[in-house]
Amino acid sequence: MKLLTAFISGTLFGLGLILAGMTDPLKVLAFLDVTGRWDPSLALVMIGAIGCAAVGFAYAGKRRRTLPDDDLQLSTRREINAPLIVGSTLFGIGWGLAGYCPGPGVVGLWAGSLPAAVFVIALFFGLEAHAWYDQERRQDDADEAVADS
Repeated sequence: MKLLTAFISGTLFGLGLILAGMTDPLKVLAFLDVTGRWDPSLALVMIGAIGCAAVGFAYAGKRRRTLPDDDLQLSTRREINAPLIVGSTLFGIGWGLAGYCPGPGVVGLWAGSLPAAVFVIALFFGLEAHAWYDQERRQDDADEAVADS
């Protein structure tokens, strides 16, 4: 059931990205080019996506289990901290340079797009670099805690 739910969700998400034009880097870059030939059509897509997500989160907040009957885990974190700001900034820079973000990048990879494949490979290395950095930081914090005690 989990794999079926993941497959259906991923397929619907990917089709939505394709229909909305989010998998076309030139359309995305035109949306981000507010001082040039700006294409505001993706703003409507984002507003629609926020509306759908709001309904989904409202529904999920009333449940204790997922559809495949796992524990429902929603984040309770609300603070804005340096890692969030740095990560958001890097995400925006990457999106602006490449015209891809993770979802459309994976859809493009499945469609056989070479630029999307390069993006997904770079994304993978970025994720691995962050995991390594985070592990090192946590180890340093643990070492300091032991030294202080």
